[in-house]
Formats: sequence, C-alpha cells, structure tokens
Amino acid sequence: MRRWACFRTALRFALIEQARKRLALLLVVLFVPLWTTLAFTVVARTPLRFGIRSVGRTVVMDGNILLQIIGALQALSLVIAFMMFVATARSAQFDQRLVRAGYPRSCLALAKCTALLVVAAVVAVYTTTWMHLFWRPEQPLVLAAGMFTGALVYGGIGIVLAAVLRSELAGMFLAIMISSIDLLLQNPLINPNADSPVVRFLPAYGAVQTSVAAGGLQVMPWNSVLLGASWAVGMAALGMAAFAVRTRTHHTGTVQGSAAGSVHTTSVP
Repeated sequence: MRRWACFRTALRFALIEQARKRLALLLVVLFVPLWTTLAFTVVARTPLRFGIRSVGRTVVMDGNILLQIIGALQALSLVIAFMMFVATARSAQFDQRLVRAGYPRSCLALAKCTALLVVAAVVAVYTTTWMHLFWRPEQPLVLAAGMFTGALVYGGIGIVLAAVLRSELAGMFLAIMISSIDLLLQNPLINPNADSPVVRFLPAYGAVQTSVAAGGLQVMPWNSVLLGASWAVGMAALGMAAFAVRTRTHHTGTVQGSAAGSVHTTSVP
C-alpha cells in the first residue's frame, strides 16, 4: 500500500512537471501540425516505393504522404525527447530529495516510465488524428502504434541524455542530430538507398516500418511492431538505470558529505 501511495505521488509530480513545460506543449500543439501540413501540401505527389521488410512487400505511396509520415515521426520524436530531457534534468534535485526522504527509487522510476507512456500516447493520437484529416490510412490504429513506439524510443533517449548532460542546449542539439540522422536516412525522397540493410539498426526503424505499412497496406507488420517495442523498452530501461545510478551516487555523496561535516564540526573546540 505504501509503495502504491509513493507511486501515485511520484506520478502526480511527474505529470505536473510535464504540464508546466509550456514550450514543449506549444511545440506539440503547433509544430507537429505545421510540419505535417507542410509536408503534405508542399512535397510533390510523385509515387515512391518503400520496402516493408517485416512483411516482405513493397508499398507504392505518394511522396507527400510518405514524407508526412516520416516527418510526423521526426517531429514528435523531437518534442518527446525534449520534454523528457527537460523534465528529467530539472527534477533531478527534487528526485534526490525524495530518495533521501525514503521514497523507493523503483517507485520514482516507474512513475517516470508511466509519465512517458501517457505523454507518448497523447502525442501519438494527436499526430495520427491530424494526419487523418489529409488522407485515410489503411490501418489507423497501427499507424498510431507506430507513432507511439517512435515517441517512446526518443522519450527514452531524452531520459538517457538527461542522465549524462546538464545543458538543455546540448541535450536538444543531440536529440536533433540523432533523430535527423535516424529518419533522414530512412526517407526515400532524400536517400534513394533508404531500404539499405544498415537502416535496420537505427532506433526509429521499427516505428517507420510500422507507420508506413499501416498507411499503405492491410497487413499487420508484427516484426516491425515488436522491433519498435524492443527499442522503446531498451531505451526506457537504460534511462531508468542511469536515473538509479545518478540518485544513488548523489545520495551517497550527500550522506558522506554530511558525515564529514559532522566530524569537522565536532572537532572544533
């Protein structure tokens, strides 16, 4: 019962922290629709071929639709990575105080994961709904699942970056660079060799494959869904491990510092 109360309290703090990020919320509300709208209206409708390796098929899709899917993934990945990075970095001292007050690290880590799931789900549904205004995907729910896994992957990356960086500018720059390399290499409009075997090792590969397959095929790309979920779980686990190490290190250092201060104080006559 105590752990459940700790989890609820930590989750409430995590969600409040996310809701206070006005810039991130503004990016969600304005940047995602703007980017997806421009991708659909500006890019030529020239049909492009895109290989879906998980089902062994090639889908032929209008270039503006294909770019809108990949652009939407890039937009929401940047937003979620930024939100999780800032929230994790700014709550570091508060998390350490909670740990010193007796809150289990497992509750705090689980609360952060739950907050990531909630934020990723909301943004994925919002993005999918917006794209649905322009065209009708074959599998809307699977498309939302692809967006969701992409958001989870980069949310985990944001948490990992927050564990190793202190500058918000550096974190945002790295998130932009990682997502740009990742998704630009998978865009056949920019990279004619987008179906290269090398792209299978990129973080958003499973999310891209799932989303494109959902847009143009009626076949369920289970391998892509599982691959995206594996990346999401792996990055979240890495982020939580970094969070646990960071709080333990600061907690130990604080205790040792306090003990040293006590010895020094008592040694003064």
